[in-house]
Amino acid sequence: METRLIYSSSPSCGLGDAPLVVGVDEAGRGPLAGPVVAAAVVLCNPSPTGLDDSKKLSPKRRSELEPQILARCAWGLAVVEPEEIDRLNIFGATMLAMTLAVSRLVAALGCEPDAVLIDGNLTPHGRHADWRWADARPIVGGDGKEQCIGAASIIAKEHRDRLMQEAAKEHPHYGWERNKGYGSAEHMEALRIHGPTPLHRRSFAPVAQADLFALGT
Repeated sequence: METRLIYSSSPSCGLGDAPLVVGVDEAGRGPLAGPVVAAAVVLCNPSPTGLDDSKKLSPKRRSELEPQILARCAWGLAVVEPEEIDRLNIFGATMLAMTLAVSRLVAALGCEPDAVLIDGNLTPHGRHADWRWADARPIVGGDGKEQCIGAASIIAKEHRDRLMQEAAKEHPHYGWERNKGYGSAEHMEALRIHGPTPLHRRSFAPVAQADLFALGT
């Protein structure tokens, strides 16, 4: 089973005179099901207007901004699946996803960035063996403070949301097209009745409990 997928792109028209500052964010750290997705973005100049924390934007606005970011900016995207989340734990899987996303972005650029900015209070430095940007700076609430991190948050969330919407077609009981794998009342009730799917994170307590309940019936 594929436990990680990585995508990247750098626009053929270039980035203008934008500094090579990488913004990094993740989506899907908290859900009970589905992958964790990390994105890394270097903005073009001029950058798309209206970039912000993806959680502050309407679904319509995110859907408008995502193709602009993908077409005009340089980016890397990494998807780490539940199997690897369970193997590493969610923190380790997130550090892996960020490392893969930045690595592929830098490969697409063909040069090292001037800076790496990460949403949150930690970076993968010293937490993942392949992370090589020791000067990366964590910024709490960075997705609302730095446009490059906001852009990363948008494409990470949009990509993950689509994955969960597709997964909902195969596993219709859990409402993933609405809750995106988070532990909503609908999701928890379906988990109790139907048990976990292969996309559930068995290392997460509610899923582990549902697994034990299923084994006992």
